[in-house]
Amino acid sequence: MSDLMRHSRHEYLDEVKQVVAIGGGHGLGRIMSALSFMKERLTGIVTTTDNGGSTGRIRIEQGGIAWGDLRNCLNQIITEPSTASALFEYRFAGNGELAGHNLGNLMLKALEDMQIRPFEAVNLIRELLHVRSFIIPMSETPVHLAAHLNSGETIVGEVNIDKLNELPQSIFLKPIVQATPEAVKALAQAEVILFGPGSFLTSIMPPILLPEITEILRNTRAKKIFIDNLAIERSPASKLSLADRIHWIENVVGKPIIDGVIVPPELAEHCQNLNCKVMSRRLNADDVNYRHDRTLLCKAIDDLVGELD
Repeated sequence: MSDLMRHSRHEYLDEVKQVVAIGGGHGLGRIMSALSFMKERLTGIVTTTDNGGSTGRIRIEQGGIAWGDLRNCLNQIITEPSTASALFEYRFAGNGELAGHNLGNLMLKALEDMQIRPFEAVNLIRELLHVRSFIIPMSETPVHLAAHLNSGETIVGEVNIDKLNELPQSIFLKPIVQATPEAVKALAQAEVILFGPGSFLTSIMPPILLPEITEILRNTRAKKIFIDNLAIERSPASKLSLADRIHWIENVVGKPIIDGVIVPPELAEHCQNLNCKVMSRRLNADDVNYRHDRTLLCKAIDDLVGELD
């Protein structure tokens, strides 16, 4: 294969039948956007434990799952902005009851109230926005993230966990819920599984806590890649080193599973003791330094998948 041909396509990802990315919010949205060329061969499994902002208000007043991260991912993966996408991301201003609410969250909540499965509700919005890749809630049952503290106290809710001054002893789901069947199926068929970037404790970890997903991660032969953040988190997770974060994942799963990591150059020296392949690249976007450039991120993932063959 000529050098020109190698650089004109995604040499390794083009041969992958199914990639699954796990996370939430801006981080997973960035991954889905960077790999959107994969279309139906790409699936995002999205955290549904958020209890802040518009999503939190809806959950307090109306109940249901957390829609905010799902909405965020759908909007970021759009390749051609339209009136429909602008409507879906519209946020009400002013001081009334609607102030601060995102219309996309309300649309998804309305579909949930109409007794439509959350998985199918997301698919309806995918069709409206012409999104080809799959976006799947980690669970279709309302659930919160909780944490055990060293003092023996239990804290419930993502917002409260993010405000902690100490690193929790452990985190868990309250209550224990079932994973969305389509998420389990996608993971079982995946050839590559991506974790991150994003808030470690509140975006990346929650889906991994689901027993069905833990079981698949323990047994799958897929290549598993952890993508680190470009900036330090403003949460207890800031106290975790890269090795610590990988240990948290593997402690939940019950065995070493991470095959490779993608990190910015300044973290490369901290990766010497990791028992996996390390790819160190400059990945910063020109407009927002702490976000990944989509093209650079895609190239890094493609290259690492090739090196893990």
